[in-house]
Amino acid sequence: MSSDHPPGLDLDQLRGHLDRERPGLVGGPLTARLIEGGRSNLTYAVTDGTSRWVVRRPPLGHVLATAHDMKREHRVISALHHGTDVPVPTPVLLCEDPDVLGAPFYVMDFVEGTPFRTAEELAPLGAERTRAAVLGLVDTLVDLHSVDPEAVGLGDFGRPDGFLDRQLRRWGKQLDASRNRDLAGIDELHAALGRQLPVSPAATVVHGDYRLDNVLIGGDDRIKAILDWEMSTLGDPLTDLGLLVMYSTKLQLPDSPISTTAGAAGHPQAAELVERYAARSGRDVSAVSWYTAFAWFKLAVILEGIHYRYTLGQTVGAGFDRIGELVPVFIEHGLTTLQGRQEG
Repeated sequence: MSSDHPPGLDLDQLRGHLDRERPGLVGGPLTARLIEGGRSNLTYAVTDGTSRWVVRRPPLGHVLATAHDMKREHRVISALHHGTDVPVPTPVLLCEDPDVLGAPFYVMDFVEGTPFRTAEELAPLGAERTRAAVLGLVDTLVDLHSVDPEAVGLGDFGRPDGFLDRQLRRWGKQLDASRNRDLAGIDELHAALGRQLPVSPAATVVHGDYRLDNVLIGGDDRIKAILDWEMSTLGDPLTDLGLLVMYSTKLQLPDSPISTTAGAAGHPQAAELVERYAARSGRDVSAVSWYTAFAWFKLAVILEGIHYRYTLGQTVGAGFDRIGELVPVFIEHGLTTLQGRQEG
């Protein structure tokens, strides 16, 4: 398969659609490459030799409509782009007609920047610049959570009432759907989270998967764009903070296919990130341990789902054979985080 025509992206069809909807936008023949694929939405970089865009579409094959809703992603990016200073790519268009590419898709401007996925990738920045980039991650999250959803047309973007209870039940169902072995402690963790459900603050736009490798950092170490809005909704903002804390915790897992950036020199401690968020947002973060434990639980469930599909022979690729070993580590982190809260 030529890189000019990656799977799932018919460039002739795309060009025809862009010419109809945005005449004059494209100046020459299109070429494209797949930026990322897998269980998430597919992302392509497309260029006419002068301008560059990004196309997002659901994965190939059967997908759950709710899990890969292009309209929702495009809607939140458009609302934030036109109504706020939150850094997002400039939206170009949404196409809900599956006849063009075989599935709904949207197009946005390409943004220059780096998604840092590991401590090793951060190392060339050095301690000071790494620290600045990660603190910027917190500041940008506060900016996102300060957006008034009603004011930007996102007042009906989710159902905030009962948000945490629904999330907990949803991830419990996800766990039940991939049970094929005993996992010590996971039911205990799920039940303890249910017993200690905190009272949510006022709802905000929640990203749902907010971490360093879902933002693009520019050459000036500032965040140029937040990406991957497929989990976004209106809900409890502290779920985003809990996930950020989880990803800012060192995992002592050599050769792990799952890594955090926390081991990088200069990376702020999780406690500093929480304090900075609290000071800048004015929110009560006293229940942050619950939200962090919930993030560990959620990731344990996601990893167990990947492991389950691997055991069925449905997942191929490097590292998948070791995912199963990681799940107990995430459960243990969740339990100790929650117990720390009880003692505190």
